[in-house]
Formats: sequence, structure tokens, C-alpha cells
Amino acid sequence: MSKVPLTLNGAERLRAELHKLKTIERPAVIAAIAEARAHGDLSENAEYDAAKERQAFVEGRIQEVEGKLSHAQIIDPKLLDAGGRCVFGATVDIEDQDTGEAATYQIVGEDEADIKAGKVSVNSPIARALIGKFAGDVAQVMAPGGMREYEILDIRYE
Repeated sequence: MSKVPLTLNGAERLRAELHKLKTIERPAVIAAIAEARAHGDLSENAEYDAAKERQAFVEGRIQEVEGKLSHAQIIDPKLLDAGGRCVFGATVDIEDQDTGEAATYQIVGEDEADIKAGKVSVNSPIARALIGKFAGDVAQVMAPGGMREYEILDIRYE
């Protein structure tokens, strides 16, 4: 598996999720299975089936998060020396050339992406268009509605 880029904050969130899964979710599922077993016949026990299904989900998610963390390339944007270029982890202020609307995005890993929080995946069309550009450059993005142009106003490494 190739390296998975993550910001420092994204890695911390994954570690926190893993800790919660292992210390809270897993014991709760084990307790639910034990309780369902106590009700008797397992062949017609919906509680037991639901608890086993939940256990499979929790264990699968634990493996997924552990895999991502083991293959993570953790990047702290504050330590970047990109010479003013837009790179992974950078926070970019842009302005739509047609509408004049301004927006701010941080380029993050796939697992961290949250458009409402201003975090776009490094694999998204807008991030791919911004990578490598400098403040003052114009990035062309192929959007569902057609080609869009955004001027890069500022690039920060926070």
C-alpha cells in the first residue's frame, strides 16, 4: 500500500477514533453479545445478530484506521518550506473570476476532507488545479458546470 498523506490534525483525529473504538465501542459490543447470549436460543435471537453485526463493523473499522495510520505520511503544514507554492496542507484563499466570490480551503488527505469546514481532498479537481501555483496565479478547474477560473489571493501554512 502506498503512503497516505495526512495533516497532523487528521492523524490526531484518526488516533482519537481508534482509541474510542478500542476502549469504548469494542467493550460495549462484547457486553451486548454476552447479554444477548444470556437470553437463550441464538438461532432466533435478533439482539445477538445485531450485536455480532456491530462487532464486525467495529473490528473492520479498527483494522481500516490502523492500516491508514501505519501507511500515513504525516505532514505538519507549519513546518513546510514550500517557497510560497500551494502544496498539501496549505490553506489557500481564492476568488472566483466570474462571480467574485472568495473562499478559503485547506488541502488535506481524503479522510480529512470536509467541504463545509473548508477542507478539500488533495485528489479533488480544485486541489489538483491549485497544487504548485503561487499567490497571484489563476487556476483553471473543470467543474460539473464547466471550466472555472480562480485567482489565488493568499497561501498560508497553518
